[in-house]
Amino acid sequence: MCLICDRIEMIKKGSNPYFVKELETGYVVIGDNQHFYGYTLFLYKHHGDKTELFHLESGEQALFMKEMSVVAEAVSKAFGAEKMNYELLGMGDAHLHWHLYPRRNGDIGDYGNHGKGPVWWYPMEKMYSDDNRPDGVQLSDMKQKLLIELDKLLEN
Repeated sequence: MCLICDRIEMIKKGSNPYFVKELETGYVVIGDNQHFYGYTLFLYKHHGDKTELFHLESGEQALFMKEMSVVAEAVSKAFGAEKMNYELLGMGDAHLHWHLYPRRNGDIGDYGNHGKGPVWWYPMEKMYSDDNRPDGVQLSDMKQKLLIELDKLLEN
């Protein structure tokens, strides 16, 4: 099983503390590390041989993209993003999942091109430092903020 599948199993068992909301095609979770405050993931519900967007049937693909866009908008509103960054990578875990980064001016310090550039120009050891893990109160607050925005957008 892959790490994403493990996390989904935790959601199903009610033991994933980062879980926010289930949508039709995936699960919304707050990222474990929060250097980029509000970093969120949208995990596709299924794995198997569906490891690329083009592997999905057109209707499923469209819905997955639409739901990801709704999640990104909710993240932006909940956490005050100046710009959103989106990543669908998969060389670590081939399970389809989106990384949604709310970005703010200066969030990578002096790294990159005079402090401007993609999230991966910030040192990984800093980005994934345990110092960036939200405590229980912070995590609860983040989940509530995101859930409020998701529910507003999904009502329409």
